[in-house]
Amino acid sequence: MDLPETSSPHRSLEHFLNQELDGIKKAGLFRELRVLDSPQSPHIATGGRALINFSSNDYLGLASHPALAEAARSEGARGGFGSGSSRLVCGTLTAHERLEAALAEFKRMASALCFSSGYAAAMGTIPALCTREDVIILDKLCHACLVDAARLSGAHLRVFPHNDMDKLESHLLWARSAHAGRRILVVAESVYSMDGDVAPLREMVELKNRHGAWLFLDEAHGVGVLGRGGRGLAEATGLEGHIEIQMGTLGKALGAHGAYIAGCESLREFLINRARSFIFSTAPPAPVAAAAAKAVEILAAEEGQGLLCRLWNNIRHLGTSLNQPTATSAIIPIIIGEESAAMQAGRQLQGLGLLVPAIRYPTVARGRARLRVTVSATHSSQDIETLVQAIKPLVGIP
Repeated sequence: MDLPETSSPHRSLEHFLNQELDGIKKAGLFRELRVLDSPQSPHIATGGRALINFSSNDYLGLASHPALAEAARSEGARGGFGSGSSRLVCGTLTAHERLEAALAEFKRMASALCFSSGYAAAMGTIPALCTREDVIILDKLCHACLVDAARLSGAHLRVFPHNDMDKLESHLLWARSAHAGRRILVVAESVYSMDGDVAPLREMVELKNRHGAWLFLDEAHGVGVLGRGGRGLAEATGLEGHIEIQMGTLGKALGAHGAYIAGCESLREFLINRARSFIFSTAPPAPVAAAAAKAVEILAAEEGQGLLCRLWNNIRHLGTSLNQPTATSAIIPIIIGEESAAMQAGRQLQGLGLLVPAIRYPTVARGRARLRVTVSATHSSQDIETLVQAIKPLVGIP
């Protein structure tokens, strides 16, 4: 049977998409993929050019660590690659169980459950815990996955200005009065991915305890950077036992892939039964889980302590050189302001052999575009000096 032709260009998907893309380009917000011709490391190749990489969240240099590759190879040789099914059908493999046990021990929590990504972890956990009668209170700078998960839950949402504990308390008082008897979930990050600052965790814990709320803490950029053994901000502040839900990623400082939720044993059991992104997803491949478990092992050992020491030496070196001597994480933002100016600065740095991403709206607020510099344990002092000498004249640092 012959199908009728589209009668109007306005019904054409391609026409619609091209119009939208034109608008994105005119606003200076068009994004393109950058293909690397080399492994993830401080020195990369892309488009036939060698660049010093200050864009990666591979804070400890584990993404190209030979022990992770060997762990993945060994697991693949033993049991193949694909898991074949969701975890609840027949996809749970011994590699998954070993990884989750290692994560629970590392985070000093009763249990852990792994997801295919940080986005999946948030989207599975938050809507499972809260429904439309409940209340979720988020920091304004929470990652998009946390915001989207809160919206998906249907709960009443309140947002407090970044790290503003007075406003958080005001929202908690409102929630207890307007929604008495309902669940209240406070959502925050330990390290904020675009600003590099940390949450006032002690005050946050005191407030949620006082008002009978739960705390969901995303340690994506804290694990492998903060605390003894890189266990994160919860350990660094001595509050591990006072946070109900901890989320973390396996794809940043741990150099692997995936994410986890850590908490009490009942939380794990509950998510296995209620987290839709866990229930309805094929399990991550066993070699990926084995590589992540090896990363946890390295971080908990003497080698990990050496990497943490080198990371913090590099953070202090770069922070002091860029007039940010009190840097609290491996993320150091250089605020430019206008989107076009930030893009131009990024292009100029790339022309000098440095990869430093320009971050624009909607990732950050309009007029708050920036260069986001991330430092690794495996950057050399010369790498950092090269960046400093290139970036200072661009942003007016004397």
